[in-house]
Amino acid sequence: MINAEDVRTIALSLPETAEKLAWGMPTFRVGGAAGKIFAALADDDASLGVKCPREERAELIAAEPEKFFVRPGHDDNYDWLRVRLAAIEDTTELRAILLDAWRQTAPRSVVDAHGGAGEAEKGREVG
Repeated sequence: MINAEDVRTIALSLPETAEKLAWGMPTFRVGGAAGKIFAALADDDASLGVKCPREERAELIAAEPEKFFVRPGHDDNYDWLRVRLAAIEDTTELRAILLDAWRQTAPRSVVDAHGGAGEAEKGREVG
């Protein structure tokens, strides 16, 4: 089962990523501690928020409602999607989700400098 330590390990393995507490929760940022957030663990460590275009969220939630969700009223105006850690199949899928969020957030120059942070991952990517 995927846990918060798996999220931390994979997120911090991505180029130019740092962890910083915000709102009492661990956030993962590209560009160092002052960079942009691409993922954040929930305060109960049961879910993960990731960068995801708003126009893609409904399709992902409809396809896998046990895995993906938004907090109504909180996520409405943000490019953010939440993922239940218990519903993630394995670390390969977790890496694909985090890598996709990282790619959406990182400056193009950083993504290009690191070859997109690796070859396309097998499994599903958000966004």
